[in-house]
Amino acid sequence: MVERAEAVGVPRGTGMFRHALLAVVFLSEEKIAAKVEFLKKTFRWSDSEVAIAVSMLPLMLKHSKDRLRRMSEFLITQVGLEPEYIAQRPALLTYSLERCLMPRHYVVKFLKENGLLEQDRSYYTAVQVSENVFMEKFIRPYKEAAPSLAQDYAAACRGEVPTSLRFQEPCTGPASA
Repeated sequence: MVERAEAVGVPRGTGMFRHALLAVVFLSEEKIAAKVEFLKKTFRWSDSEVAIAVSMLPLMLKHSKDRLRRMSEFLITQVGLEPEYIAQRPALLTYSLERCLMPRHYVVKFLKENGLLEQDRSYYTAVQVSENVFMEKFIRPYKEAAPSLAQDYAAACRGEVPTSLRFQEPCTGPASA
């Protein structure tokens, strides 16, 4: 088990090593290799990008293929993130797609499209902050310019996409992150 944990790129003695042990405890070498190949194909990662992502978040090896596929489709196709950007920030894969990633994307995209947020503001910045900080930085400052934003965001977190946060045209290609 220790050899398998080291083989996924997490050195013994690092803080991530115990997470790597948890990730590989019930996975054979063949299953780990298959998951690595799946990650390369799904996220369009190179061998080195998979190594970076897995060393930073070894528990991604335990995520289901369906979850990883949905995350990849959303982050690359709809949000427009580059594969290497995701590999450097694998924590993105720990958030709930429906309750965090999508609602915050809708808010950031809405604010950018309406000229309320700088275009270079990072999507990752919006995702990795706590709910309170997100509200303080991305919702409350715009309560006059977008009075229904807080209610719309809350609805999006419940799985509803309010009309005011819907995109004018369908997201078929990469959008700016």
